[in-house]
Amino acid sequence: MGDIRKERLVIAIVTVSALGCILQSIIDKWEFWVPPLIVIGVVLIWMRHLSMEGDQKRRYNAYYLFTGVLIFYYGIHEVGYFDISLYTILFMTIFSLADRVVLLNIILIEYAALMVMQYVFHVRLDGVTMKTATITGSILYITTVISMYIFCRLTISYRITADEKLEKWQGAMEENNHDMEDFLSNISHELRTPVNVISGMTAILQKDQDSKEFSSVQQACQKLSNQIEDIQDYTEIKRGELMLSEENYVAVSLINDVVMVMKSKENKKDLELVIDLDPQTPAVLSGDIKKLHKLFRHLLENSLKFTTKGGIYIRVYTMSQPYGVNLIIQVTDTGVGMTRADIARVTKGMYQANKKRNRSTGGIGIGLPIVYGFVHQMGGFVKISSKKGRGTTVRLTIPQKVVNAEPCLALSKDNDAKDLVFFIQPEKYKVPQLRDFYRNMAVNLASGLKRRLYSATDEKELESLLSDLEVTHIFTGVEEYQKEKAYLDSLAAKGIKVAVSSDAPNLSLGAGVMEMPKPLYAFPVVRILNGEDIGDADKQEKLVLKGISALVVDDEPMNLVVASSLFKEYQMIVDTADSGKEAIEKVKQAQYDVVFMDHMMPGMDGVEAMQHIRFACDELGRKNPIMIALTANALSGSKEMFANVGFEGFIAKPIDIVEFERVMRKVLPDESNTEEGRNAS
Repeated sequence: MGDIRKERLVIAIVTVSALGCILQSIIDKWEFWVPPLIVIGVVLIWMRHLSMEGDQKRRYNAYYLFTGVLIFYYGIHEVGYFDISLYTILFMTIFSLADRVVLLNIILIEYAALMVMQYVFHVRLDGVTMKTATITGSILYITTVISMYIFCRLTISYRITADEKLEKWQGAMEENNHDMEDFLSNISHELRTPVNVISGMTAILQKDQDSKEFSSVQQACQKLSNQIEDIQDYTEIKRGELMLSEENYVAVSLINDVVMVMKSKENKKDLELVIDLDPQTPAVLSGDIKKLHKLFRHLLENSLKFTTKGGIYIRVYTMSQPYGVNLIIQVTDTGVGMTRADIARVTKGMYQANKKRNRSTGGIGIGLPIVYGFVHQMGGFVKISSKKGRGTTVRLTIPQKVVNAEPCLALSKDNDAKDLVFFIQPEKYKVPQLRDFYRNMAVNLASGLKRRLYSATDEKELESLLSDLEVTHIFTGVEEYQKEKAYLDSLAAKGIKVAVSSDAPNLSLGAGVMEMPKPLYAFPVVRILNGEDIGDADKQEKLVLKGISALVVDDEPMNLVVASSLFKEYQMIVDTADSGKEAIEKVKQAQYDVVFMDHMMPGMDGVEAMQHIRFACDELGRKNPIMIALTANALSGSKEMFANVGFEGFIAKPIDIVEFERVMRKVLPDESNTEEGRNAS
C-alpha cells in the first residue's frame, strides 16, 4: 500500500473513532464543550493531510497527538476495561502502519495509565468490589493488548527489514545498470575506431575499383556506425546525461537530407515515399539539427522494417508559439501496426515492442526509446497512433526558435504558374492509403503556395480541365505518362509544362517533358513552377580547399591514412603526426592553416597538445592554426566541451562528408575555399 493511501486510512479510522467518542459523550452527558473541540481537531488533521503540510513524519505526529488526547478523554470517564482495551488495540494497529515503534510504546504507556485510573475510580473511590470475573477479564484484556503490542512491533521490524533489503537490492540493480551503461558506452567508443578505419580504407579502395562488394562493406560500416551511436545515445538517455546543442538550419535542407538518405537505402519492397513539407514553414530555424536527423532516421528505419507493401508518408509543418514554433514531424506507414500493449511498452522505454518480431526484421530495438528520449529532452512530446494490421503514425512535436520567418518555399515573382493538375490514376495503387498520401501532399502544397490545384484520373477528365481552366503545369507518374504518352507529349509541345515523377532508369520522354526523380516532394515541384531547370536537382556543391595546409594528428596509423586520403580529395596539403609531441614539433617547424587533433591519445591528449601548440605559435609570433577536434567520443555535449577548451570545430569519427564540409565552411575564411558543382555520390 502506498504511503499516501496508508496515511488516508489512518485518518479515516481516527475520524470514525472521534465520531464514536462524540456520540458516547452526548449519550452519557459528558462535558458539553468537548465535542466541538473534537470536530475542530478532525477538520484540522484532514486539512493538514490534504495540504500535505510538512513531511509525513510530522503529520503522523499531529494525528497521533490528536488520537492520544481522544483516548485520554474517553478513558478518564467511567467506561469498561473492555472499551479502553479495544480503543488501544485499534490505534496500535493503525499507527503500526507508520513503522514507528515509539508511537506503540507511548500508546502502551497511556493504556497502562488509563487502566490504573479506572481501577482507582472503581475500587478506591467508588468502593466497588472486584469480582473474580472482572479480575480475569481484566487480565485477559491486558494480555490481549500486550500481545497486540508485540505483534505490531514484530510486524514493524519485519517491514523495516524487508524495506532495507529492497533498498539494498535496488541499489545493487542501479549499480549493475550503471556498470552496464558504462560498459556499453566504453565498448561503443572502442568500436568506432576500427569501424572508421574499415570504412575509410574501403572508400580509398573503391576509388580505384568500384564494385558491389566494396559498396556492401561501406553500407555495413555505416549501419554498424549508426548502431554504435544508438547505443551511446541510449545510455546517455538512461543516465540522464543527454545534452542538446543549438544551431541555425534551413528547413528545406533538413528535408533534402532525408530524401538523400532514403535514396541511399535499398528499397527491395518497392515502397512509396511521400514527403509533405508545408511551404509556409519558416525558412531558417534554430535547434539541434543532428538530433533531428537522427529522429528522422529512427522513424524511417522503423517504418521500413515493419512495412511490407504500400509506403511511408512524412508530413512536416509548424505551429506558431510565443517562443517560436512547434515543429511537427509526422511519419505514417502502411505496415503491420502496433497493439496498445506494444505502444505502452515503447512509451515506458522497453527495448522493443515485440521481441520475436524484431528478430525477424533486424535492428537492436532501441529506436523508439531514443526518439522518446530526444523529444522529451527538447521539451516536446511524442504521440503514437496505431492499429494492428492498419499501419502506424508517430507524431513528434518539438519546440524550435525562428531565425527567419519567411516561407521556406515560395514562388518567384516572375513565375507563370496558374492552374495546376495532378494526373494520377488511383487504381494503380494496391494500397488505398497511398492515394490519400499523395492527395494530402498535393493539397497541402497547393494551399501553401496559394495556387489552384485540380486532379484528373483519365484523359477525358484532363481534357475537360484544359478546356475550362488556364492550366500551366501537369504533374503525373510514369505509369500514367506511358499510357497517355502521345497526348501528354502533344500538350508539352503546346507549351504546357509536363513533369513525370519516376525512378525508372533510361525513361524515354518526349520533347519538353521533364523528369522529377522520386520521391516526389515540394522542393523540385517549386523549382519547376519557378521555371528552373531540375536536371541538376540532385547535384550538390563540393568544397574545394586548394592550397589549405593541414596537419592530422592521431595515434592510430590507419586513421591517418584514411583522413589524409579524404582531405586530399579536397586538394588540401596534408601532413600527419602520430602523437601530440610530434604535432608540437611539426607546428614549430612549419605553418599550418588547420590542425585536426585526435582527442584521446596516450601520453598527451588532444586538449593538452592543442594548448602547447597555441603557446608555441604565440612564442614564435605565428598565426595560430584553426584547431578542429577529430574524435570517436561523439557523445552529446562533446561539441560544447571542445568549444569550451578552445577548439574551433568538432568532427566525429567515422568522418561524415556532409559534416566535414559544414564544419570547414564555418571555420575557414570565405576566401580560403571555393565551390564547384559535382554529381552527388
